[in-house]
Amino acid sequence: MMRRRPLLRAAAVGGTAYAVGRSRGRAREQQAQAEDEQDQRISDLEQQQPPPPPAPAQQEPAAPATSPMLDQLNQLAALHQQGVLTDAEFSSAKAKLLGS
Repeated sequence: MMRRRPLLRAAAVGGTAYAVGRSRGRAREQQAQAEDEQDQRISDLEQQQPPPPPAPAQQEPAAPATSPMLDQLNQLAALHQQGVLTDAEFSSAKAKLLGS
């Protein structure tokens, strides 16, 4: 009959658990250190970047043409470009609108 050695088995199991725990602890420490280094590099890069240029002074957009004559000229030009009006019709309508 073979004699079992409970103390030897307990020592082997305990030693293995200790080694695995130590290994995982070291892996966590290395990962935390790598994350800290990455965070440091990112903050260094952010500090190196020049500040964004100041926003240009907002210019007021040009006032849209509100004269009815200009609106009618634009409509005539659009119709001419679409081919609805011939050159002669466009010229006569434009002359009539401008009063010349």
